Amino acid sequence: MSGNTITQSALPTTVSAAAAAVRPSLALSRAARELGLKRGEFDLAVRLGCIRTVPDEGGGGRRVARTEIDRVRSETGFPEALRERVKAVGTAEGAALMGVSAARFTRFARLGLIAPVKWYLNRYRAVVWLYLAEELRQFAASEDNAPLLSGRTPEGLRGQLDAGVDLRARNWRGRHVGFLLRQTEDPWACAAAMASLLDPVQVAEIIEDPYERAYLNRFHPQQRAHGAPDSPAAHVAARITTAQDPDEISWLRSDLANAIEEARQERPAPRPTPREAETLRARREPRLIEERQSVEEQERSRGLFGWLRRRNP
Repeated sequence: MSGNTITQSALPTTVSAAAAAVRPSLALSRAARELGLKRGEFDLAVRLGCIRTVPDEGGGGRRVARTEIDRVRSETGFPEALRERVKAVGTAEGAALMGVSAARFTRFARLGLIAPVKWYLNRYRAVVWLYLAEELRQFAASEDNAPLLSGRTPEGLRGQLDAGVDLRARNWRGRHVGFLLRQTEDPWACAAAMASLLDPVQVAEIIEDPYERAYLNRFHPQQRAHGAPDSPAAHVAARITTAQDPDEISWLRSDLANAIEEARQERPAPRPTPREAETLRARREPRLIEERQSVEEQERSRGLFGWLRRRNP
């Protein structure tokens, strides 16, 4: 009987060890639970590099290694210290942390002196920017920034504000592309990270080959949906996630051109075989004939209506 007891008590440990060997990593949601973090806190910790992720060998997205879970848990002050590092605050709380008015805080953000780390649209479709509390405290504690925290804004900065400068979206895009590049070493994924911040027309001008653009789209980073396509919320989100300033567009285009050249050398985009290309052409041909016939019928109809109008003034 004692032998059975020993065997039964050892079995769960053996199975657990075997399972850990088979699945040495966790899905993101499971990792967040094991670290005691809300999903928003966990996602921001990943973006900031506080928690490292690895690609899923099965192609299911990112995962967190068991060893990384153990490393994070062993850090001093866990989990409170980690939560403090990823704490994001809005304008009112951020201004209170820095000891300034909300209006002055907003001027700092517009001038790019502090950079947002997250954003979302509220129910009125207004953009709400969030900032790292740790960065705000560091900004306020710096002696170099003391003149900005009280007194009048320097004349040069006031001129930029009067000209309508607002670097919040641009600074967020800079942080976002940095996060995307840290998540991968694949040259096509790096190129896709650059392309994700450009208008598709800009991308097509740089990458003229349709097969390369199709392959690049496979690596396009997933973006959170903001409303239905073509909705006002979607248009607002597109303005934030797409480069707007000419100089920003210029360096993104340059980086994309360099990245796509490296990707071509590393691994050319796949192309259909001659037989596959012929099959695609055969499939498209009936549709092209129908489209031409439709256009010709419309032209004939317009011509007939025009003749009737001329006959019946």
